[in-house]
Amino acid sequence: MWLAVIAVLIGLAILVWSADVFIDGATALAKKLNVPSFLIGVIILGLGTSAPEMVVSVLAALEGSPELALGNAYGSNIINIALVLGATALISPIIIHKGIIKRDLPILLIITALAAWQLRDGQLSIVDGLVLLALLVVVLGIQIVLSVREGSSHKVDDIDDIDDNKIVEHRAVDDALSAADSEPSLLRGLWALFLGLTMLVASSRAIVWGAVELATLWGLSELIIGLTIVAVGTSLPELVASLSAARKGEHDMALGNIIGSNIFNTLGVVGLAAVIAPISASPIILSRDVLAMSAITLLLVVLCGAAFIRHRPFGRGSGAALMLFFVGYTLWLMQTVNM
Repeated sequence: MWLAVIAVLIGLAILVWSADVFIDGATALAKKLNVPSFLIGVIILGLGTSAPEMVVSVLAALEGSPELALGNAYGSNIINIALVLGATALISPIIIHKGIIKRDLPILLIITALAAWQLRDGQLSIVDGLVLLALLVVVLGIQIVLSVREGSSHKVDDIDDIDDNKIVEHRAVDDALSAADSEPSLLRGLWALFLGLTMLVASSRAIVWGAVELATLWGLSELIIGLTIVAVGTSLPELVASLSAARKGEHDMALGNIIGSNIFNTLGVVGLAAVIAPISASPIILSRDVLAMSAITLLLVVLCGAAFIRHRPFGRGSGAALMLFFVGYTLWLMQTVNM
């Protein structure tokens, strides 16, 4: 038993570290290749912080534990909003912008409703998984197109206010700096990306093995282990990224990180796991976990909408409400642990 506990603890520690290295490497690589900043936020940050859930769930499905993958994804979604966003709002209130209300939150709500509908019969087939993955591509495409349009309009407005001589001067400086350090930075970015992904896979494999062993020894279901130990551990990158973004005043990034991560979890993580191995969900996951995930998503929409309408930040009151939801869900989970 102790070997399994050590594997989970060490695996979680390496998982958080490797996710951080992966994000740093991917971000540095994107900047050196002149990839637009919206791609860094939407794809690299969102995919990077969801990479632990994705790798853990894929390995769980490959090793014959698909319900662990489902518990990991849905548990992470609940924890991301209730615990991660709740803690972030308590520490640093978040500004809610129109794009989040009109685009991001409705997309998240629709995706959550689709996930609940697909599990109505307690089964996730390969076809269901393919639908989720196809929808992920569509959602990313929509986000990219809209971000390009918004970015282009902002750039045009900004350029109109800048003197032509200053533009030439800045470009000359940027070209000189790029020529001086492009190769080392590019190599460092590639190395960090490779190292982060390698350690991500290794630590995730250790967590899956340890979690399954503990589930067997303690008589707990794989779903419970996925909803608790694995879900909390794989949500740590989101917590670190959101807290850091909020402290630096990057409010869109803090909230967008959570929304983007939940979209990746629901569509990408569950979709990949279902394609690898069809998932049979326990009845309790519909009456408890899918219900909790839907409720916390709806609560997030209501709280963000109220903050936007009142022209106030998503502050400590909203953060406290989310944290109370997390406490309530955890108690509910403990009471139904043997169901």
